[in-house]
Amino acid sequence: NTVQGSSGGFEMAPSQSQQVQHDHVPDTTDARRNIALGDQYSTACQPSHGVLSHTSTPVRRGGGLPSENRPITRPPAPTPMGATRSRTSARPGGGVWAGFLAPSPSKRWTELFFLAYSPVWITWVLFILVPFKLYEGLGEWGYMAIGLAAALPVFLLPPLLQPKHEAGKPWVQRYWVKANIWIAIFSFVGNYVWTHYFYQVLGAAYTFKAHELNGVPITLYFMTHAYFALYHALANVLIRKARSMVGPRSPNLRILAEAVVVFVLAYSTAYAETLTISHFPYYTHKDKERMYTVGSLFYAIYFFVSFPMFFSMDEDPKAKPYTLWKVVVDSLAACMLVTLLLDFWRLAVTAQPGLPWLA
Repeated sequence: NTVQGSSGGFEMAPSQSQQVQHDHVPDTTDARRNIALGDQYSTACQPSHGVLSHTSTPVRRGGGLPSENRPITRPPAPTPMGATRSRTSARPGGGVWAGFLAPSPSKRWTELFFLAYSPVWITWVLFILVPFKLYEGLGEWGYMAIGLAAALPVFLLPPLLQPKHEAGKPWVQRYWVKANIWIAIFSFVGNYVWTHYFYQVLGAAYTFKAHELNGVPITLYFMTHAYFALYHALANVLIRKARSMVGPRSPNLRILAEAVVVFVLAYSTAYAETLTISHFPYYTHKDKERMYTVGSLFYAIYFFVSFPMFFSMDEDPKAKPYTLWKVVVDSLAACMLVTLLLDFWRLAVTAQPGLPWLA
């Protein structure tokens, strides 16, 4: 196994096994070049948010290119205590409020404002004004001031408290403007027209001295707006929660769940208002028990229609937002449907002739 070398000496000839092993060892120059490329790769591909940059061509340190040119991932860094990598809780409606809050920031803020403001006027009306009988001797302008004090903040506070994303919009595109207009129309028709059904069908009457419009104290037009802002904001969050619990996979079950929520909330709201206003001595009924049961169901007809229709306004983020004209038309359509349902009740239950508001 010896051969003569080029210098005249003799060298041992490699065995067959040594020859095979030598074939698998890269040339020294190639090895040094591959190591250098590997060092450049490891230096250039620094971690960025847990994933190595793949702007350069990855090269194996031992030589040659990888089979697939894809980013190399590293384990995520430990999360600090109290923090979370998931953005679910930071999104609207995450955590405890999941499913309750509106997807639209504008609608979400308005609903929360209505819900936050309502306890303020309810406190001074139901827990101060009525129990201590501060309404005695108020007179026409005194009652008017009470209604204005309850309703005007619903219009005047949003421009002062609205977030920046609302302030940058034209006022006709702000949801709190649309919501107030929708409720204002609905509450106006409710007092101007539907109160007369309570007068004739249920035997109700207001006996305090006040400025009136079509036989209804004007202060009630304002008080109703404050009441309805609370009712419809509460209905929105509960209908939304019912929808989110059922999900889109069962349309029929979703409709059923929404109908149950609307019915229960409408009747309980009507009953609660009838019960609380009964402590005001200048609102009378011929049959108090009938007013609580039948009268509450009659009153709930308002909300059987208004809750789902008001909820639909600017609810779908993919749909075009309501224009001011559509808000007006939608509210008037709800008013017309309620009027028909109330009149059907009059014909079916009492069979009294003539329209109550024309009597």
